[in-house]
Amino acid sequence: MKLRPVSSHWLIDCVCRLAPLGVSERRRGLAQEKMTENGVFSRDKVLTIDTMNPRVKNVEYAVRGPIVQRAMQIEKELREGLKKPFTEVIKANIGDAHAMGQQPITFFRQVLALCSYPELLNENMFPEDAKNRARRILHACGGGSVGAYSASQGIDCVRQDVACYIERRDGGVPCDPDNVYLTTGASDGIVTMLKLLVCGEGASRTGVMISIPQYPLYSAALAELGAVQVNYYLNEEKCWSMDLSELESSLAEARKHCNPKALCIINPGNPTGQVQSRQCIEDVIRFAAKERLFLMADEVYQDNVYAEGCQFHSFKKVLFELGPEYSDNVELASFHSTSKCYMGECGFRGGYMEVINMDAEVQAQLSKLVSVRLCPPVPGQALMDLVVNSPQPGEPSHITFMKERTATLSLLAEKAKLTEQILNTVPGITCNPVQGAMYSFPNISLPEKSIKEAKALGQAPDMFYCMNLLEETGICLVPGSGFGQKDGTYHFRMTILPPTDKLKILLAKVKEFHQKFTQQYS
Repeated sequence: MKLRPVSSHWLIDCVCRLAPLGVSERRRGLAQEKMTENGVFSRDKVLTIDTMNPRVKNVEYAVRGPIVQRAMQIEKELREGLKKPFTEVIKANIGDAHAMGQQPITFFRQVLALCSYPELLNENMFPEDAKNRARRILHACGGGSVGAYSASQGIDCVRQDVACYIERRDGGVPCDPDNVYLTTGASDGIVTMLKLLVCGEGASRTGVMISIPQYPLYSAALAELGAVQVNYYLNEEKCWSMDLSELESSLAEARKHCNPKALCIINPGNPTGQVQSRQCIEDVIRFAAKERLFLMADEVYQDNVYAEGCQFHSFKKVLFELGPEYSDNVELASFHSTSKCYMGECGFRGGYMEVINMDAEVQAQLSKLVSVRLCPPVPGQALMDLVVNSPQPGEPSHITFMKERTATLSLLAEKAKLTEQILNTVPGITCNPVQGAMYSFPNISLPEKSIKEAKALGQAPDMFYCMNLLEETGICLVPGSGFGQKDGTYHFRMTILPPTDKLKILLAKVKEFHQKFTQQYS
């Protein structure tokens, strides 16, 4: 017998009539279903671009943005044999030291290997100080395994070691381990603090002051949280220093439409590579005290200081040296990480934050908030412990450790100087000294014709520049527009991390390209 086809509407109606409960709800749900050509029902997506969280759509992260995605496509094309005017993509878009060839510190990897596979403790191939560190860490882990959860705030002995490190670094200023929170990289701590700070609606909505140029983590996190981004501009003419009058005018303007509650500082700077002076830090602390702002000090590059006459000063140390008027009142959160400095261990996602003068009830809420994510990666916590409790004089690993640490930082200093010198030989490019961190943020002069063509394509002019640079040379840099810049100025950010031979190739190609680009659009 041949069956007669039935309509989908008739079937939906039958199902709805048969359902004893929730008829209207069933009808609404089934009405969103459609019959495909092969007779299978297809349901409309619950989560669409129109129904998703609108704040997520406002999030942008330049260092892994469209230009990096295109670089990855080009790498794939090269592997497939497609001919290009170059044979490889040189990525200088992100501060990923080991990906750029920087070698890990031997002691760190030895201890992590021992922690990951404790059977190695029975072997004679590892020095005793590495074994002792591993035993201490494993003893503090549940079941003696780095595969177990830790306390949400972090392993107790690691937090104690972090506190001792901070005290040594800051010349004896006390540090309470209870104020130390181990984090999944510094980024986790920064976002956590922003979550605590953001509240209100309309004119009472929390505003957060961030430096421009800025690291896109800040703008992305503020967009996701629905906070108000309050820009203050660094002074490019004075080597990207902070300007107190700029802070004052930015704050005054922001108070017309939001409630600024926090001031974020990155020192040494990303993407600008400056090291702020002690006087600058004092000025910022006094400003925060006067204006009742919560200070957030991103200090993940604290060992990356290269320029003569420059020195890293922690905000906490300066805060306490200013006396009780400030040290007893100014609220401060500072952040550090295993990802930068001489370590470059980005993938382990180790870090910490220390909070100063935080309200006790708020700190209880902070402890609750970090418990939601259970704990930071335990291998990252172990690595953070090794950074703050490195081999000491007299221990078997000390000489090798110091040799590797010094060599890594010295090479970075050489590459910082090389980058500045070569870029400043290019007409139309001006590069401030790379005093610290891992980046250069040179100013580039672009022909008016190229600016007009970029705008016609809906691109920022320095994005247009960097995309052309990538397509013609294989060099992957990040346009300055992804970090923020003064209107009418254009920049790119590049890391100084590639091996010296590749860095020289990169800089030579940038020089050649900029000259050709300028001629083409003149």
